[in-house]
Amino acid sequence: MHLQDEEDIYFMNLALEEATLAYGKGEVPVGAVLVSNGRVLSRACNLREASRDPSAHAEILAMRTSAKESDSWRLTGATLYVTKEPCIMCSGAIINARIRRVVYGCRDIKAGGVDSLYTILTDPRLNHRVDVTPGVLEQTCAGLLRRFFRERRKA
Repeated sequence: MHLQDEEDIYFMNLALEEATLAYGKGEVPVGAVLVSNGRVLSRACNLREASRDPSAHAEILAMRTSAKESDSWRLTGATLYVTKEPCIMCSGAIINARIRRVVYGCRDIKAGGVDSLYTILTDPRLNHRVDVTPGVLEQTCAGLLRRFFRERRKA
């Protein structure tokens, strides 16, 4: 168990609000919030089904919005809060955006690009490395995903 500070818990709860929105839309319930200097830059949830876009993960959508609003692809100094460990695609985008820190809720043992399958964000061979804080509100984040997939299997 990792020490969880109040700020991390606050922003992860915002990411959980986004994940709950995705859940209500029939999307895999993952939410992301991009923060800089204590201010929310953007919020997003998975929208792959609605957009018919395989890249419409919450992390990617949050980064796209922030990049457009800041008029720069560099999101240097920002922290990305996401309810589930980012996948390989999202981890690559996080590196490319120069995000400083990623805080995630639960691990993704089947597709995780941060700790579970790969360690992309901390790979010393890359030109940028990201500080990672795993396990913030882990049980809540994992519980939402479990409930979603349990309901899908019943349907």
